[in-house]
Amino acid sequence: MDPAGSVVKVVSKPDGSFTLLLNGEPYIARGAGGHQNLALLAASGGNSIRTWGIEQLEQMVDGKPLLDRAHESGVSVTVGFWVQHERHGFDYSNTASIEEQRARLRDAVEKYKDHPALLTWGLGNEMEGFESGKTDVRIWKELNHLAAIIKELDKNHPVMTVIAGTQQSKIDDILQHYPNIDILGVNQYGSASGTGETLDGMGWKGPYMLTEFGVSGTWEGPVTSWGAPIEPDPSTKAAETYTTYMMDRDNNVGRNLGSYVFYWGQKQEATATWYGMFLQSGEKLPRVDAMAYAWSGKWPDNRAPKLRSLETPAAFKHVKAGSEFHAEVDCVDREGDELRYVWDIRAESTDRKTGGDAEAAPPSFPGAIQTGQGSRRILFKAPNRPGGYRLFVTAYDGQGGAVVHNLPFHVEN
Repeated sequence: MDPAGSVVKVVSKPDGSFTLLLNGEPYIARGAGGHQNLALLAASGGNSIRTWGIEQLEQMVDGKPLLDRAHESGVSVTVGFWVQHERHGFDYSNTASIEEQRARLRDAVEKYKDHPALLTWGLGNEMEGFESGKTDVRIWKELNHLAAIIKELDKNHPVMTVIAGTQQSKIDDILQHYPNIDILGVNQYGSASGTGETLDGMGWKGPYMLTEFGVSGTWEGPVTSWGAPIEPDPSTKAAETYTTYMMDRDNNVGRNLGSYVFYWGQKQEATATWYGMFLQSGEKLPRVDAMAYAWSGKWPDNRAPKLRSLETPAAFKHVKAGSEFHAEVDCVDREGDELRYVWDIRAESTDRKTGGDAEAAPPSFPGAIQTGQGSRRILFKAPNRPGGYRLFVTAYDGQGGAVVHNLPFHVEN
């Protein structure tokens, strides 16, 4: 590994535009949030990842520390430092807690500032909360102090802080209380493609990055009559992710310094498949291919299967406990690989959190699949316990690709 640290600068131009320079060369982050599958990211045309906390840098990836492995893969890293949230119990009036957080930041900057994979410091993520018009000024002032600590110790990397969405009150507070910020990061979903224009209208004239984007959030789309969010189908997800990336990039040249698609991994959030671009077992999903095309202009040699339809009479309905239904899926594999199908019925999640906090996976009911497991058509029985459920089907191509979808239904006595 080249021992020389990276040098990254944000350069402003007379026309009001900005350029990110990495070791003297213009650089646009074609990134993803997450630290796994680095080789596939690079092969897909991606060049950067984003982490959320320093502890992620201590993880081993293929036998090497994350930053070392990223550098070997030609991937830069926006290194996240987790600034504590009030909703998690942090008190911004507690001097001891404030000083402890500052000390942790100093240690992190000293430890990692000279690593050649470092692109920017990601100072905080959605620490301001989500309530419209209500932000704690103490947080912005403390972020300004934390950014000053970074700049004191590291002259070679800019500071970016990530906020949840675009709200006028947040932008006003940042402009007034946070002059040390170099790049504004924004996590945005359903309206992500218009982020640059929105920020400009709110008075933010500096550079920004779209730090989380992809599929419309669980709070933004339609719900069932019993309140369960309806997950978009895989093709819709891929198209939305691709379109958001292209529109954000092409409509904001000179303001947008890059973006990070969410999530380059797997996580339980409302469902096990809503935001993740991979299955827990590691197979890539269609959104990975969509981003490969967006980043590189070409499709990978082997694409994930395509789901044409998933149907069952139980979908979106209230059904009787123990009643039986058929379900059928229609998938196609572009390379002609034989597909293997796995069906599953899971309870609706009852461990719903906010802000991406960890959620427990809901239970599975394998005995509900009566006949047809492994094939395109099954017979299943509604569980006996009343409540919300989802019927999942996953098609595997045996070449590292898969496609998955689900349909909700509600059981009544």
